Amino acid sequence: MTASAYEHAPGTAGLTPAFAAARTRLGLIALLLALAAVGWWWTVEEMRGMDNGPWTDLGTLAWFVGVWVVMMGAMMLPSVAPTVALYSRMTKTRSPVSPLIFTSGYLLAWTSLGVFAFALATAGGRISGDLLAWDRAGRWVAGATLIVAAVYELTPLKDVCLGKCRSPRGFLLGSWRSGRSGALQMGARHGAWCIGCCWALMASLFALGVMSVLWMAVVAGLIAFEKLIPFRRTATYVTVGILLVLGVLLIAAPDTIPALTNPGSDSMSPMNEMSP
Repeated sequence: MTASAYEHAPGTAGLTPAFAAARTRLGLIALLLALAAVGWWWTVEEMRGMDNGPWTDLGTLAWFVGVWVVMMGAMMLPSVAPTVALYSRMTKTRSPVSPLIFTSGYLLAWTSLGVFAFALATAGGRISGDLLAWDRAGRWVAGATLIVAAVYELTPLKDVCLGKCRSPRGFLLGSWRSGRSGALQMGARHGAWCIGCCWALMASLFALGVMSVLWMAVVAGLIAFEKLIPFRRTATYVTVGILLVLGVLLIAAPDTIPALTNPGSDSMSPMNEMSP
């Protein structure tokens, strides 16, 4: 049976095989969730008081990448855990090493996105000067970012990438590579599809406050909601609605958004005080 035929065979579509694999790989799932919990604990401890709202300063590259990797572990490991469990079930060996290498490749892909985001933010800041100041274009750009993210949710590219995340068996069968190097490659490739699915939501996090634990939790929840609930279209439309409402409120009435930090404060940024 070909990968395509297998993917569309009765009982193999969607996330059902991944959840079945998760039930038989509870130890692996528990480990990934424990790592995510540690990531959330570290994030809460280290980022307390560092939220400067939209377009928070990112500090130095090394500092930001370290924070970003922990953030991605906290945000993404719960939603990718069923895929890792399915990969573990499909491997010939029962060693936990290959699934962990797969997970490392997945996080490596997200790390590359963090480096790109840092470079983009640095270049944009140098080119625009204080254009992104809250009392200038900052509020409008933040709101527009959320609206663009909502529009992206409805595009064919988003649909294709989300399909890869929601049908992990089809992805694994179609891109299978043997050995530990293959595990790293497959993890990185799955991470790339996930980036295609979620990059706009991550851009929304920057527009709301990348150092805000609350907005991290909101975005992580939307990502898991889209990937894991059975009703795919419902998940998409709910996400679109939330992004549109937040985008419009950021432009028209930002003070009405709960827990949004106003970056127009004259006080010194905790990020600037604490970053290396």
